Amino acid sequence: MNVVGIDIGSTYTKAIALNNKREVLGTAVRRTGFKLAVAAEAVFEDLLQNCKLGRSDITYVAATGYGRYTVPFRHAQVTELTAHAQAATNLYPDTRTILDIGGQDIKAIKVDAEGRVKAFRLNDKCAAGTGAFLEKTARYLGLTTEDIGPYAMRSTAPKTISSVCAVFAESEVINHLSNSVPAEDIMMGAMISLGGRAIQLMRRVGLEPGYMLTGGMTRNEAMVSALEKTLGAKFHVAPNGLGQLNGAYGAAFLGLRRVEKLLAEGKPIPPTAGQQGASEKVARRWSAMAATRKRFEPCGGASGECPVVTVTHKPEPVAATMAS
Repeated sequence: MNVVGIDIGSTYTKAIALNNKREVLGTAVRRTGFKLAVAAEAVFEDLLQNCKLGRSDITYVAATGYGRYTVPFRHAQVTELTAHAQAATNLYPDTRTILDIGGQDIKAIKVDAEGRVKAFRLNDKCAAGTGAFLEKTARYLGLTTEDIGPYAMRSTAPKTISSVCAVFAESEVINHLSNSVPAEDIMMGAMISLGGRAIQLMRRVGLEPGYMLTGGMTRNEAMVSALEKTLGAKFHVAPNGLGQLNGAYGAAFLGLRRVEKLLAEGKPIPPTAGQQGASEKVARRWSAMAATRKRFEPCGGASGECPVVTVTHKPEPVAATMAS
């Protein structure tokens, strides 16, 4: 029995396969791009190749991340918070506070001993508080994402980026470069700045010992060091790159528990979303129209003119005078 968890994030799509012993069979990561369903299909194929498995060898697929509804071959979808909480407490049972740094948001999650979410805070309002800010800073310095950590570790006098807005922060980076500030000091300063905002978010949910760091930043030694220095404590970081796949791991872990329960009750594995004909088009969580059921329709008619809306109440004299 093999179960797959897929996490479709804003920047990267991750996948992991577990067997019935909860052992990791293989992983896969690739850029998400703008076609979420295509990214999910591609990373699934990569995973199968890495695991040397066929589609018929996969019993269950659970999806998470902001693009979880776009996976047609999923059996279930899991919220990001639940997936991260369950994965963290399964890997490190003493975990109570989780910090997840993603490409376009940062999540601080407080959990109990059972992996249930007690509180959370999300920062998705400004790019200066996300991993994307570090990537953009690296591009200004001519670095790749993989080079960010090793390069920043060479810093001797970090130049902190004080601006809390991504636009002004970019200007600050350019200004430092024009003043001949060493690039490694700018890169490390950007990490310290991001780390400070991340720890502030953790404080808002309440710092409880048993800290765990997840997300792509777990692969960045300099970022982990900056966070631990700001927090004044150590973070649990999953080995072998599993920190970046924490959401996918949580989805797979919950999927495996679901399959075990179905088998214990003698129930069949449910069909996938695609087999049920589930719609793949859903409103983004940041969409202003997400809560609006009625959509605005264009004016119709042969002439294309909009109908005149008449006012049923009698206007005030002053308003009438001003209108004339």
